[in-house]
Amino acid sequence: MAKFSKSSSPRNFAERQTINMLKLIKVISVGTDRNYGEALIQLARYANEDLHCSLKDVTKEQAIQYITDRSTTVGQSTLNKDHDAIQKMFRALNRSDYKIPKIKTELTEHLSSRAYTSRQIEFITQHQQERNALATQIAADGGLRAHELLTLRRIEERQTDKRDKYPEAQQLKFFGRDGIRYTVQGKGGLIREVMISKSLSERLEATRRLFPVKIVDRKINYQSYYNIGGGKNFSNSFSKASNKALHWSRGAHGVRHSYAQSRMQCLITKVEYQTALQIVSQELGHFRPDITLVYLR
Repeated sequence: MAKFSKSSSPRNFAERQTINMLKLIKVISVGTDRNYGEALIQLARYANEDLHCSLKDVTKEQAIQYITDRSTTVGQSTLNKDHDAIQKMFRALNRSDYKIPKIKTELTEHLSSRAYTSRQIEFITQHQQERNALATQIAADGGLRAHELLTLRRIEERQTDKRDKYPEAQQLKFFGRDGIRYTVQGKGGLIREVMISKSLSERLEATRRLFPVKIVDRKINYQSYYNIGGGKNFSNSFSKASNKALHWSRGAHGVRHSYAQSRMQCLITKVEYQTALQIVSQELGHFRPDITLVYLR
């Protein structure tokens, strides 16, 4: 566990860990050294304060979750610098097998998108083909990203990634809901549990393929077990249908905002606000609850 001295601020403590790490990385460019340094200081503070470990003890899964959460608050350039610095750190620590995937920023989407009402979502589905309409309803009901629709699996078919933080929130996940649990593979390959209503689950299972189909979406390969929309094609369908139905579009990502706001409204009548925020963050696949605040605007 990382420990702060009384005379050291969290920033200074993180800086010392970063300096030691940069010596191992052996950066030869001043500019690169500066970029890696700032990126690793941010990661070190996160490790010290949130994970209660030192920079060198950060695991691959924790690093991926860190970058995934960062993707909602920083641009692509900063996200790429974070990725490169962390990858160099793992190599310096002789963990070359720790491959950190590139993550796409959601910053622009979050700044421009807002939640859809359930009525608006209903109007949108009326302008979509059946497989995309069902995908829209599932995404809204489970808080799924567009590409996660391609990764839906039954709960018994694979394990979710373990999360040690906020155990109370994990125990209360999907509190107040009644549905069928599935798993999806989110950003960075992290697998989490989601819940879909029984009626939607029945419709989803009716589309189940005898054998999974390989689908390439944005240059990433997926094994799709259900014949529903997903990925870029689904996002395009949603935006087109939204423009037809409402004469404007906030993008398919807006249904995740809808899910977050709906869940918060339900949960704050049953549990404390901070606990509710932690629960929703777990359901959306965020590690830090403050990231979820972006969805509650």
